[in-house]
Amino acid sequence: MKFGKHFTERQGGLPTEWVDGCVDYVLLKKYIKGLIKPLSLAAFASSSNEAQKAGSFADQIETQAAGLVPAVAGFFRRLDTEVEKFSTFYEKEVKGLDVRATEAGADADALLQDVVKLESLVFLNYTGITKIVKKCDRHSGMRVGEAYVVQLSTHASFCKAEALTALKKRFIEIVCGATGSHGRTSMPPSPILTSRGLAFPRPGASGKQTAPTVPLLPQQKLLVTMTGPHGTDIIDAVLESLALHGCEVDDFVLSRLYHTVTFGCLVRVGAHSVAVFRTLADAARKWDATLSFDVQDTTAMPLLPVDPRNKDAPAPAPATTQASATSATAALEDAPYSGRVKYTATLLNQNGLSTAFLHLWTRLLLDARISVEKMTRLSTTSSPMLCSVEYRLSVPVSVDFDAFRAQLFALSSESGTDVAVQLNDVFRAHKRLVVFDMDSTLIQQEVIDEIARLAGVSDDVARITEAAMNGELDFRQSLAQRVLLLKGTPVHILDTVRAQLTFTPGARFLCAALKRLGFKLAVISGGFMPLALHVKHTLGLDYAFANQLKVSADGTTLTGETHGPIVDGQRKAELLDVLAQAEGIGPEQVIAVGDGANDLWMLAAAGLGIAFNAKPKVQKEARTRLNQTSLRNVLYLLGYTDDDAKQLADLDLDR
Repeated sequence: MKFGKHFTERQGGLPTEWVDGCVDYVLLKKYIKGLIKPLSLAAFASSSNEAQKAGSFADQIETQAAGLVPAVAGFFRRLDTEVEKFSTFYEKEVKGLDVRATEAGADADALLQDVVKLESLVFLNYTGITKIVKKCDRHSGMRVGEAYVVQLSTHASFCKAEALTALKKRFIEIVCGATGSHGRTSMPPSPILTSRGLAFPRPGASGKQTAPTVPLLPQQKLLVTMTGPHGTDIIDAVLESLALHGCEVDDFVLSRLYHTVTFGCLVRVGAHSVAVFRTLADAARKWDATLSFDVQDTTAMPLLPVDPRNKDAPAPAPATTQASATSATAALEDAPYSGRVKYTATLLNQNGLSTAFLHLWTRLLLDARISVEKMTRLSTTSSPMLCSVEYRLSVPVSVDFDAFRAQLFALSSESGTDVAVQLNDVFRAHKRLVVFDMDSTLIQQEVIDEIARLAGVSDDVARITEAAMNGELDFRQSLAQRVLLLKGTPVHILDTVRAQLTFTPGARFLCAALKRLGFKLAVISGGFMPLALHVKHTLGLDYAFANQLKVSADGTTLTGETHGPIVDGQRKAELLDVLAQAEGIGPEQVIAVGDGANDLWMLAAAGLGIAFNAKPKVQKEARTRLNQTSLRNVLYLLGYTDDDAKQLADLDLDR
């Protein structure tokens, strides 16, 4: 929500005299738009008005500034008037509270409620002032707002707030009965913020409190952000300022760009903390930093209107205000929107991610109203190319994900760049079992084609194989046809094929790395068991399943038949489920990697199904595609960086 709208909505629950006493944010905003923006130095720099740019650049600047400076000065005069108005109102209210406190029968509960309301109004107006001077800076091109805020923090009575703080402490002590018989004041119990306002635990007959306490005074949530070139000093400056005024941190986020650090804190500002603004401003000036803050708790109880049906209960906040309050409850790294689902997207191109692709990818997200919450580089910074980036996305539940995936598939195909989108839940980071196809996945050959080549029937077998892998033939029928062509082939040919197998680049490293990370690994192949066992032993896998070739009674030739269950697509999915059960995990913790049409069942059954350099039909139907040379890139899809991979390599893994 825009702050101007938020400011107006918050005023909607105030008495007329309180509204009149507030800074007129809308008036000041109109002044900036009407008188400062047209004279902006920033607008001047981008203007294409040739008449305006006649003469030397120095003359142009002098002319523009001659009109701008008086306009900016006029803005600050108007702002001074508004600040003085609010200061006068504030001082009058504080004095009124003090007078009411001395009257006979004064209701300390009601007085404390009014103190809290006034304190919340101070936060609102102070935020409005800082917002409007930053808007003036932005539109004028002049950087004078920070100096104004520093002076304000030093001189304005509502920024120092000693009198209001003293009143609050006094009323809390009265309400809680905290003054002892010897005139010494003990620590009062903390008030509890309820739907009806502030509830204060009172001592019972035993002298003990009749309600549980919470370590919170009525508080305002603020988002404090400081950006500067001094790294850890910036972090310490913010935390020192907050600690000095008893503020508590609910959440924080840190971003670094070389020496420049941005440190943001979601802060609960307590009873004696109004002066924290001045301390933060001083710290920012000391460390040559930029300071900003926003009011986050937009549903603060004291500023809500009273429901006429129940004078003790605040009326519900407007729907727009309630919606904007999500920013106060969500983590700072989250997009502050409701009705969203978190996803992780991994972008990958071994030849480098081009800016053209990144632009088109971002436009696709914008068109779907998908928000980017975080971007992390996975490929090493020592590489001259940016090859892999992980995005955390906030996706509206209304997004048609099938349509989005279709658009993504088209974009990926055109650019040769893979984008893997996964639900960002606990299972994404806790996979435990990886199931591989063998042919054209862990190894680069199709084993039946290699056997056929040595048997002299390669052309016939290759045609059937291609049709099967493209989904044009039923796998069981195609397997029977191909095996029949091998009838009479010597069994020792399998040994020759075994010796000629070529492992896919990265297969050895990936399997060794996954084993080191605690994964269980399996190969489930539509090929043949002798070769699957070889792959299992070579790569250190835990399980191997494949078809069994039937041999003659003397064990010297193939009969052209198989025996035992046929490992087709459905059987692969069944075996995946059996292995998951054996390992005590669900399918969402399983990864499947394959390339052929008979792999689609297990790719769909796994939590992460990866079509690796797959056939066109598989590319189109699979949820995740990986069209890179090395299987090592699977680690990117699991969130591992090149630095992580290097640590694994340094453990003397077999690569």
